[in-house]
Amino acid sequence: MKQNINDTNNSLLRTYFKQIRAIPLLSFEEELELSMRIHEGDEKARTKLIEANLRLVVKIAHFYATADTALMDIIQEGNLGLIHAAEKYDHSKNVRFSTYANWWIKQAIRRYFTNKRRAIRLPDRKEELLTKIKAAAQILSQKFMRQPTLDEIAMKLALPREQIEIVLSMTNELVSLDSDSGNADNATALEMCEDYTYNPEREFVRKTVKQDALHILDNLKENERLIIIHRFRLASKAPHTLKGISDKLGVSPETVRQIEIRALHNLRSHAEEFAWLRAI
Repeated sequence: MKQNINDTNNSLLRTYFKQIRAIPLLSFEEELELSMRIHEGDEKARTKLIEANLRLVVKIAHFYATADTALMDIIQEGNLGLIHAAEKYDHSKNVRFSTYANWWIKQAIRRYFTNKRRAIRLPDRKEELLTKIKAAAQILSQKFMRQPTLDEIAMKLALPREQIEIVLSMTNELVSLDSDSGNADNATALEMCEDYTYNPEREFVRKTVKQDALHILDNLKENERLIIIHRFRLASKAPHTLKGISDKLGVSPETVRQIEIRALHNLRSHAEEFAWLRAI
């Protein structure tokens, strides 16, 4: 029986691929012209733009193919995203339609898989709100170093607590909201949203190493110290370029490079002093 279903699916795919391969592709100028006609209400132009890009959906759908999901189902969901993209495409942006449609197609497919895992399918707006809730919970968990309450999430999103409760209660994987049922298999909504990327031990070591590194730099001259601090992100998250540092110090980039080399050479003379840092 399963073999018969697979044979039928493969036959449908072959027929579908043969049909869409016969549809000519469009030039950029043709896409822009069709977009203008679509905004004027031309349904034939909309259909032509969609049909000419069905192969794009097939290409993207292959990346999401799974053993337990028919490829044709994924393609159909991607086609819904393609249709939406055709309606939204704006010729004035001067960008190829395939570039614009790519995001809409992927979003439709991802939403399909998300809803496929749920007993209850969420409307698009509820799905978007759930994403915002999870993002807010992650940000707050890093800020407070604990699970945020629903009231804190509601305040972060400037939404009523009741609205957040309704969305969370619609997802079958979230059994309770902010109360622990005592069942290890029934995670709370906030546990599902919690961000586990924060590691206090690693953060402590990072800060300690940074402080010791700054202390070691006291062995350098002032301009050498400043350049090493900027070049190796000891004072900011992003490293400074030679040009950026040279503008700050009023010297040439080559001079900055020479000073950096000299500073690193001087630091090597103190290598024994901070050898333990390299072991962390």
